[in-house]
Amino acid sequence: MYWCSEGLEDTSPVRDLSVGGLFLEVTRALGTTIKLEFLVQEGAIRAEAVVRYVRPGSGMGLKFTSVHREDAPRLTALVNRSTGSTNNL
Repeated sequence: MYWCSEGLEDTSPVRDLSVGGLFLEVTRALGTTIKLEFLVQEGAIRAEAVVRYVRPGSGMGLKFTSVHREDAPRLTALVNRSTGSTNNL
């Protein structure tokens, strides 16, 4: 996962991906807006999220606030593939 926020950018492992958000193995302050880009077999997926909780030394929980319209079907496919589900967003 590529992310950028407040002039910083990096890549971080993703855990617990769901239709509502995800957990990244990096920390930023609560309320911080993060721009995200997934580069996966479904194609590029661009989204924005806000930091909802932080686990020091572990990472942060993000809630999706927007997903580019053209990327929404790819996000659905990614979540379904990662969870083994066939539900839609």
